[in-house]
Amino acid sequence: MVYERIRNLREDRDLRQQDLADYLNCSQVAYSRYELGMRDIPTDTLIKLAEFYDTSVDYLLSLTDEKKPYRRKKKSL
Repeated sequence: MVYERIRNLREDRDLRQQDLADYLNCSQVAYSRYELGMRDIPTDTLIKLAEFYDTSVDYLLSLTDEKKPYRRKKKSL
């Protein structure tokens, strides 16, 4: 399942779906649907989850097995 990792990360930290729903400002039902792959996760929500878990979006999407986040580029003007 595509979003299995967000469930595993949540469970590893002994968090409830409601805890993450509160953090993401969505309902528990919406968050549950993210974990089940029944609802696509918006990009901004994926970024928030990656920041929360200190990992990369690629890891959340199972595009890499490397948990360590990428080095962020400095924003230029």
